[in-house]
Amino acid sequence: MAVKLTARQQQILELIRSEILRSGFPPTRAEIATALGFKSANAAEDHLKALARKGAIELTAGASRGIRLTDGAHAAGAAQRAPDSPFALAAAAASQLMVPLVGRVAAGSPILAAEHVEREVGIEASLFVQTPDYLLRVRGLSMRDAGILDGDLLAVKKSPDARNGQIVVARIGDEVTVKRFSRVGRHIELLPENPDFQPIVVAPSDDFFLEGIAVGLIRNSPLQ
Repeated sequence: MAVKLTARQQQILELIRSEILRSGFPPTRAEIATALGFKSANAAEDHLKALARKGAIELTAGASRGIRLTDGAHAAGAAQRAPDSPFALAAAAASQLMVPLVGRVAAGSPILAAEHVEREVGIEASLFVQTPDYLLRVRGLSMRDAGILDGDLLAVKKSPDARNGQIVVARIGDEVTVKRFSRVGRHIELLPENPDFQPIVVAPSDDFFLEGIAVGLIRNSPLQ
């Protein structure tokens, strides 16, 4: 990166990068503050704004996980991890993973049905701790505060079950939705990350199925 970062800024950038690699999502301000021993999330916010001014990250206003590494930050991380050699370039090519990109899902049909797949997309397999089975184009802003915006590509691994707190792709009847999963006993709720939306309570009689769990995110829309 052209702009020199302070030691603390570099530490925060590495924390963001490692958390994205571990969970697929950036940390919140509170998580950054806890990890680095800051007294408050405001201190983390000040450092994030400094990183944004230097072009290392981009911030989404009003989203607790609205932190995106810029192309420059990704390139700097790649340069630290591997030398620019023919072997490294061959390894990078081999690590490319082709996955289907799913657009709008028609009512009542399988999510990976041929008519839903817009095209296959090459992605860097090392970006994800778990290998995704497909990318789903996000519709709407119900998960805005988790940093998931309209038009983003959600990396999804097929799974019939999920842990509390995981972000999932679920089908209820003919509708497919992205929400945070919560189960207490037999009671299941799908929780939005936007106060303008209400939780979805899954009734025992509902035709409910988990399509998969989110393992990462690719920002595919411009930040405002």
